[in-house]
Amino acid sequence: MMNPKLIKILTFKPMFLSAIFSRRSHRWRSQLALFLTALLTIIFLSHPLGTVAQQRFPEVRGVWMTNNDTRVLADQTALEAAVTQLGQLNFNTIYPVVWNSGFVHYPSATAQRAGIQTFIRRGNQGQDILADLVQKAHRQGLLVLPWFEFGFMTPPFSELAKAHPEWLTQKQDGTRSWIGTAGEVYWLNPFHPEVQQFITQIVLEVLDQYDVDGVQFDDHASLPNQFGYDSFTTAMYRRETGRAAPSNPTDPAWVRWRADKLTAFMVQLHRQVKAKKPDAIFSVSPNPYDFAYRGQLQDWLAWLRRGIIDELLVQVYRPDLAAFREHLVRPEIQEARQRIPTGVGILTGLRNRPVGLQQIQAKIQSARQQGLGFSFFFYDSLWNYAPEPADQRKSLFQVLFRFPAKRTSMVNQSISTL
Repeated sequence: MMNPKLIKILTFKPMFLSAIFSRRSHRWRSQLALFLTALLTIIFLSHPLGTVAQQRFPEVRGVWMTNNDTRVLADQTALEAAVTQLGQLNFNTIYPVVWNSGFVHYPSATAQRAGIQTFIRRGNQGQDILADLVQKAHRQGLLVLPWFEFGFMTPPFSELAKAHPEWLTQKQDGTRSWIGTAGEVYWLNPFHPEVQQFITQIVLEVLDQYDVDGVQFDDHASLPNQFGYDSFTTAMYRRETGRAAPSNPTDPAWVRWRADKLTAFMVQLHRQVKAKKPDAIFSVSPNPYDFAYRGQLQDWLAWLRRGIIDELLVQVYRPDLAAFREHLVRPEIQEARQRIPTGVGILTGLRNRPVGLQQIQAKIQSARQQGLGFSFFFYDSLWNYAPEPADQRKSLFQVLFRFPAKRTSMVNQSISTL
């Protein structure tokens, strides 16, 4: 929150001005300095862009809406209040989950044909959740980019894993299990044509059925480098290279081959998305590049340079501010922001891991200094699961987002002439 002393200074009376500029006041210089500091702080916090000259696109002000630790998406009344609040606070983008835990969150003929979901997820009032959100968000001027959270992941107990074991990949020792932030999961083989077809179909299905503004893929549109030792992938590697798959999962040639295969699929997916809806924003929210490529085979810098990303939000969930800032000046992020709307993911808290306002504010300001936007994980922790009262947290965003930053689904929209 804003320092009360600064607010008091900005509400001075005329006689205070006289005191500042009168040389009979022995404190005039310090008072002037304090006043100017306060004024610059207010201007910086209030301005929608922070450093206008560095911004080429409208500032991304997004938030992820998940189905974990929240019931907002499923309840019409709660969702109406949430979207209205976001609109009033000048947010401009919502990323609602549509694919996680081996299930889709909308009526899907594709899922039924694949034998992975006989039921249809609906809201508390029987509504189509995504259709309800799109209608409410567009009424508030907010973009909606459905978020395919799990990418190539699926839980071991899912119908998908049970119905299609041939779609799964494995480690060198033959095991399939991987432990991450989502718990224990298996990984679909991103190089298998049937897996690629399934993912493509659910993405295109969303574009067909809903008036969404694009689609988003995150750090799980990838494959941990320990995987790829299934018989399908190793046979393809031998066929194409004449060599057996290296026993070292971090072998540079083995990493490059798998990363290139993943890139080829994303290029094809992008092409089909644009054929279906040319104005759709193809958004990617990966980890910082070095880890994304070496650890997850996700060469998003190649995706950027091949022109298949329309928006980039790098997940920089570092609690340490210095470490957070180091990532913002990385050359690949600076390259991206010259080409497309670019921002960073900022953690606003988890149910068992609250994040204070001071840290959130400092990260927003740091991103703005680098000409970057931001998206927050996740909606409920913007106000709840927090050390401060909800009204206090909303007040901060009201100050930080004082002016609107209107976005459209036209991916080439630029503000360089402002």
